[in-house]
Amino acid sequence: MNTPYVKIHFENGALAQVLPSNDGVFGILSTAATVAGTFALNTPYILRGMDGLITLGVTAVNNPALYKVVSDYYDEAGTGAEVWIMGFADTVKLSDMVDVNNANTGKALLLAANGRLRALFVTRTPAVGYTPVITNGLDSDVALAITKAQALGVWAADTKFAPIFTIIDGYAYSGNPIDLADLTTGSNNRVGVMIGSTISASKNAAVGLVAGRLAKNPVQNKISAPAYGSLTPLATFLNGVATEKADWESVHAKGYITFRTHVNRSGYFFVQDPLATLPTDDYNFITARRTIDKAARIAYDLMLNKSQLPIPVTASGQLQPALARAYEADVETAIANAMTVRGELSADVTNPKDKGVEAYINPAQPILSTRQLNVKLRVRPFGYSDFIDAYLGFQVVPA
Repeated sequence: MNTPYVKIHFENGALAQVLPSNDGVFGILSTAATVAGTFALNTPYILRGMDGLITLGVTAVNNPALYKVVSDYYDEAGTGAEVWIMGFADTVKLSDMVDVNNANTGKALLLAANGRLRALFVTRTPAVGYTPVITNGLDSDVALAITKAQALGVWAADTKFAPIFTIIDGYAYSGNPIDLADLTTGSNNRVGVMIGSTISASKNAAVGLVAGRLAKNPVQNKISAPAYGSLTPLATFLNGVATEKADWESVHAKGYITFRTHVNRSGYFFVQDPLATLPTDDYNFITARRTIDKAARIAYDLMLNKSQLPIPVTASGQLQPALARAYEADVETAIANAMTVRGELSADVTNPKDKGVEAYINPAQPILSTRQLNVKLRVRPFGYSDFIDAYLGFQVVPA
């Protein structure tokens, strides 16, 4: 005989809550030193605040390089932000850290995070006595690091279906922007290079500040927008020269991320968020890269759920039109719910049906014989008022 009872069943889902966005989960690769028993090199760690670094025994004394980049990150991002870190010996070059063919560097951090990381931020502090070989205004290894970071980003997108971009430390900037290679002639749309530091004598660039500012902003926000406020540091420098006295305009013109000031605004700001590619590249800014990469992750996850399922076909072995339209709606809805409703894609407010995303599946695909389904997907980013001309004069008074 069953025992009488009263039971409350808790139903779930009415609030339609969503998981917090992972768009600001990044990885930091930095020169570091082992801390016996708590922190090892070539090993992934997760932090959610400076307390996590302290728990690992990492301090500004025993690990000045790693401590600095992480503290810069949390100064901008705030405590609670998730960041993955990995330390390397001072003999490991920037190009080594992002080498897709080296399983013990940045690739290992990406694999350990299992697709959570959206970007890598890479900095190196060589041993005392190291003399950089300056080529095109930077340590010669920076150019190789750009190439290898692009290859790592392509591998992550094409092989792991977890696209990333990488920001590299523009180490040992000579101070003369004329010397710099012009990144706007390249094709590395998954890589950016930062020039500028918060310490006058430092040869390193403040990649941690870039990471922190990105981490607290949604994908469509430019880290350079003055409306979001100045950066946390009270001073910034380009090769020892205070930003307000440095030629940051020429550095920016060659496609580098760097600092600037604004008239009648206190503090320091980024100029823009360029990547090392052509101005005509659709993904020539971090905002565009983050937006399209997020859409790619959403579309992949949805299509993965549809992969290898039985698909009804017409008598000619083609996709049925009704099913094609249903698939289109599924993709559009998934991206719109994850991005457009968050304000991350630009929907046409004059058209209540517009979602800022369009999917198209041609039903005349011989899917029975090819077993291949082709989907065209387009998302609409935001425009940006980078250049504003205002014309001011006196109002004409009628005679």
